[in-house]
Amino acid sequence: MNKFSVDLTNCDKEPIHIPGKIQSHGFLIAVDKNNLNITYVSENVSSFLNVVVNQLLDKPLSSLNQYIQQQNIEFKIEDLLRLGIIKENFDAITPYPLQINSKPFYLIISSSNQNWLLEFEPVTLQFDIQSSIGRSASSMLQGKSVLDLLKGAAIEVKKLIGYDRIMIYKFLDDGHGEVVAEEKEDELESFFGLHYPASDIPKQARELYKLNLTRLIADVNTDDSPIATYLENTPLDLTNGCLRAVSPIHIQYLKNMGVHSSFSISLIVGNELWGLIACHNYSPKFIDFKAREGSKLIGQILSSALEYRQAEEDSIVVEQFIDTAAIISGHLNRDKYLVDALTNHERTILDITKATGVAIIFENNLKTIGIVPNEEDIWALTSWLKTNSDESIYYTHRLSEIFHPAKKYKEIAAGILSCTISRDLNEFIIWFKPEQLATVNWAGNPEKPVTIEDGLMSLSPRKSFETWSEVVKNTSERWFSEEITSVLRIREIVIAEINKKANEIRLLNEKLQAAYEELDTFSYTISHDLRTPLTSIKTYAELLLKNKSVDGNGVKMIERIVLGADKMNLLIREILHLARVGRSEIVFESIDMPEIIKEITTEVWSAFKADNAELILGQLYDLKSDRTMIAQVFTNLIGNAVKYSSMVDNPRIEITSHIEDDEIIYAVSDNGIGIDNRYYDRVFELFKRMDNVKNIDGTGVGLAIVKRIVERHDGRVWFESKLNSGSKFYIALKNR
Repeated sequence: MNKFSVDLTNCDKEPIHIPGKIQSHGFLIAVDKNNLNITYVSENVSSFLNVVVNQLLDKPLSSLNQYIQQQNIEFKIEDLLRLGIIKENFDAITPYPLQINSKPFYLIISSSNQNWLLEFEPVTLQFDIQSSIGRSASSMLQGKSVLDLLKGAAIEVKKLIGYDRIMIYKFLDDGHGEVVAEEKEDELESFFGLHYPASDIPKQARELYKLNLTRLIADVNTDDSPIATYLENTPLDLTNGCLRAVSPIHIQYLKNMGVHSSFSISLIVGNELWGLIACHNYSPKFIDFKAREGSKLIGQILSSALEYRQAEEDSIVVEQFIDTAAIISGHLNRDKYLVDALTNHERTILDITKATGVAIIFENNLKTIGIVPNEEDIWALTSWLKTNSDESIYYTHRLSEIFHPAKKYKEIAAGILSCTISRDLNEFIIWFKPEQLATVNWAGNPEKPVTIEDGLMSLSPRKSFETWSEVVKNTSERWFSEEITSVLRIREIVIAEINKKANEIRLLNEKLQAAYEELDTFSYTISHDLRTPLTSIKTYAELLLKNKSVDGNGVKMIERIVLGADKMNLLIREILHLARVGRSEIVFESIDMPEIIKEITTEVWSAFKADNAELILGQLYDLKSDRTMIAQVFTNLIGNAVKYSSMVDNPRIEITSHIEDDEIIYAVSDNGIGIDNRYYDRVFELFKRMDNVKNIDGTGVGLAIVKRIVERHDGRVWFESKLNSGSKFYIALKNR
């Protein structure tokens, strides 16, 4: 047994991409990209070729040809390599079939910093892999649900590679994994449902799984072959290699499980590592390159299907939530009292989540539906929320661990999702989920990942893999992102209704009015006073740039002054726009929206040089509004859509409208960087910008202008967004 005086934190630091060794079922040669001289050779080369390491190191690649028989004897390895370099792609070449000592081998070529990796592996595949993959994919995709899909994938991979055990291993939120599907030989114990700690697959290993979609360990009991080189202190990066040796920690882990051969296939969903198809064999088993590539294709098909099926299942829930929000919005428009509209109908505020109870605290009154804590406890909870959370949305599935008084009602409310209606007036809506006692079965005790023998820590992860059960308490079912989005949606509807119906003495309206008046006066006066000295600063700075006596450093500093002046000018101009919105009289007129949208998109596309952006126009209903103000609204929304989607490969902006009840609702959507839900309540605030847009020019004023113009038209503005998946902004104006 290998001993290491380390703890599991060392796993995250182990340089597994430069092990200095390869697995011995094949051999490796690396050549310099500049001169094609051999720079690295695996020491087991003599086991395959009638040659020793020193006969190859620092020799031209052509010296290898005498030891290898190729199908085209006139075509040499160096010619093959040059062909791949010219095409800038080795996919059409790899694997290249050749013979060594009359036995079939594959040559696999990949890149490694300043070297090309040439890996030679034996060929063992004896059947038509393409037809097998086609049949496997067809059978796998017959699964109607995500669970059926995963089970089908395990069955088909087992047919393809013939390993004893195939597991689908899913990574959960905290990094640990669970076996969510399994196909195995009948005599083997089942691992289905077992959990494995996050330390089993450290961070850098997960990153490699995202780059190399398959990983084979042919035999844990064979010795790895060291890599020889004449270069000092320059380990060969095997990130892209097939033969890369495995961490001795992981080898010991597999030995402890009784596994002789291991094969994994990465499952990538939404550009993230969703999980693995983990394959174990209890005797040594080599899988050749084409079979591994076939398995990789199965994994890629499964990854795409997972994303689609999960989205399909989620969309059913989302549609239900959206439908409920629309029904509640109709109740709010018709009912005299807000709380009655939310609670006194067949479809209520409770139905926009999967909660079992909800409490509404509004105008110093408490109204509840479903299973909730008693009134005294709810009032105490709202006081705690007001003091401890400054966000508009707060949620947790472990309330009693954060707010200890909640322990006495954890059976009813182990988890809460709250939205703030008015912090000053202590008005909230709070949804509750009950405690969900769960037994998590671990593959061994996760608290004891190492053993100590002879005074040394031995990375023998759970030498006994007997199931270790843990009962999870004080925890509810987690809040799904669809539930959070649903609450954000209903919050916007409720707040819009409050702003429409509430009387002028409400504290929130008084503060809002005072803030608007102060902003009008400040922005209009100060902005005008600032422009004259700012113009002088820029003018004198530009004159200094023309002075030849200023050295290079001075020129750079002056250029920064000019750039800063331009940025301040832009900010002042935006502030003046905002001020004019507050001061200008609204002139209602009929607006030809197709015409104005065409003018704006032409201007925006030109300003942002967005020739590659796709514009999709739906039905565009005419509006009766202030033409100048509406042009400003759509200029800001369309400009943002183009700007924040400019970094994706195929930017797409869509503008549509529809009529609903007495409103015309416009939507401007993009497939750009999206908005983190932590910042949803700040989107329309003045000068507020998200962390992920700091490298993109902007002032943080545009959306504040949009909101103010729409509200002056007695309209509504809201949005839906998901990080890295785009945003959709809505404006609703009366159909006059």
